[in-house]
Amino acid sequence: MSYAGLLRSRYATRLLVGTLVGRLPSAMAAVAIPLALRNAGASYGFVGLAVGAFAIAAAVAGPLLGRLVDRVGQPSVLLWTAVLAGCGFLMIAATPDRHAAVIGGAVLAGAATPPLEPCLRALWPEIVDAGKLESAYALDSASQQLIFVGGPLIVAGCVTVASPVGALWAAALLGLVGVLVVATAAPTRAWRAPARQADWLGPMRSRGLVVLLISLTGVGVGIGTLNVVVVAYAEEHRLPGGAPTLLALNALGALVGGLVYGAVRRWPVPPARRTLLLAGGLTLGYAFLCLLPAPPLMACLMLLTGLFLAPVLTVSFVMVGELAPRGTVTEAFAWLVTLMTSGSALGSAAAGWVLEQGGSTWAAACGVLGLAFSVLVLLVGQPRLAADQRAAAGASAVSTA
Repeated sequence: MSYAGLLRSRYATRLLVGTLVGRLPSAMAAVAIPLALRNAGASYGFVGLAVGAFAIAAAVAGPLLGRLVDRVGQPSVLLWTAVLAGCGFLMIAATPDRHAAVIGGAVLAGAATPPLEPCLRALWPEIVDAGKLESAYALDSASQQLIFVGGPLIVAGCVTVASPVGALWAAALLGLVGVLVVATAAPTRAWRAPARQADWLGPMRSRGLVVLLISLTGVGVGIGTLNVVVVAYAEEHRLPGGAPTLLALNALGALVGGLVYGAVRRWPVPPARRTLLLAGGLTLGYAFLCLLPAPPLMACLMLLTGLFLAPVLTVSFVMVGELAPRGTVTEAFAWLVTLMTSGSALGSAAAGWVLEQGGSTWAAACGVLGLAFSVLVLLVGQPRLAADQRAAAGASAVSTA
């Protein structure tokens, strides 16, 4: 299945592009908030507190918003959260020198982050044929690398043309535009989650899904570790562009890896075993990073680790869609985002502390440990993952009949 053919599927391009635009504010916030606060004279300590408040609020609220979407549909939740998140960014922009207002705005912008990512993944089965679904997830996981490159570039442009505060206005506007593109599309308006069993556990009723999500926390630890290690590496080695160049190479590797993975029509290995093997490859790549070689080799390793990342996410998306109990798919995808984000924050914090105590090699080892944990969870949980997938396939066949 060619990606050109996939994008010609009705609404596929519109929903993918709208989701990417609507998610740009999250990538912009990590740069725009610190720049705006520093421009207003805030200390680094307060900057860290504000950015942390944004990230924690987004992680906590994500599954709650996902559950709300499963109950009331996508458009209303997306539109209201876009407006509220925009108000949060504008609170920071209007009063960057008032600490209480900044924290309130950061919490509001984070907690009201529109759940575009889980919503799109819930929509893919509705807008592409079943045989194209894994390619759609691959394109989804690969294209999101553009957000992490484009967000900071937009902030840089806003700072050059206007000011750091202008970047916060741009974030509010882009979030609303992206949501409008998605929320007004016919599949979004028509989508409804199937009736669900009423209980507070939601998607966590599936033990196989719990195994998968816990394992992805370890992948998040690896990502967070890498973000810190490349900064330290760039300070010790001369290379064009510094740490952003290394992260861009990693994103490029993920883009290529995701597209290549999705181009394969049929894999001989079932998804549960495939996830384990891909996570093992990612762990091996991170283990090589501990060598901290000369810049040319380091650039190759950054590409290598990226090549495995997007395929791991792609097959995980497939499994989440299969393992989520009936009527809980959006919340299940929201939990994936939350746990990976939490793992990334944990990895960054651990790598930063270890970096001060023991140096770059030991800091890089934090990522290897996180990914080794992921592999171990997947290895031990293989029987549960396989059994729950068979059960889900059987239930799907019965409902279809």
